[in-house]
Amino acid sequence: MNQTKQVSHKLPDDHVQKLEQIAEVIAKYEAKPSNLIMILHAAQGIYGYLPYPVQKFIADKMNIAVSEVSGVVTFYSFFSTNPKGKHTILVCMGTACYVRGGKKLVDGLQKHLGVNVSETTEDGKFTLSVARCIGACGLAPAMMVDDTVYKSVNPNKLESILSKY
Repeated sequence: MNQTKQVSHKLPDDHVQKLEQIAEVIAKYEAKPSNLIMILHAAQGIYGYLPYPVQKFIADKMNIAVSEVSGVVTFYSFFSTNPKGKHTILVCMGTACYVRGGKKLVDGLQKHLGVNVSETTEDGKFTLSVARCIGACGLAPAMMVDDTVYKSVNPNKLESILSKY
C-alpha cells in the first residue's frame, strides 16, 4: 500500500502573535523584494523555522509569488522548513576536518541519534547538521553543539559530549 505523508498547510491558532511580529518586520523593511532575505532571517528567528504557511504569509504581505519566497528558502541552507531541535549539532566537513575524521563523526552521530543529516531526533532534542567549514581548522575534526566548539572529536567522545545536553 502506498502511503503519502500528509502535509499540513495550516498553522495552530497560538501562532497568530508570531505572524503579527513577522508582519511588523515586513512593514519595517517596507515589503521590498530586495529585503526578502533579511525578512526571512527575522521570520525564522521569530517562528523558529519557515513552514509553507509562513512562507505564504510572507509572500502575501510582500505581494510577491510564494514560489519566489520558497525558492530563496530552499536555496540557502541557513533556512529551515522543518522545526529544529532544542540543540543543534554542527559537524565541520571542511577539508581539514574531513581528512581528520569528520565523516566518522557524522556516521557516529547518525547512529547514536537515529537521524540523518538535516533531521531532528524524535524527542526534539537534537538537530544534526553539517557545514563546509566552521573556521576551526586547527582544532580538526571539530563540531559545535549550539555555540560551543568541540575540538579533536572522535566517535568515542560523542556520548560524553551529548550527555551534557
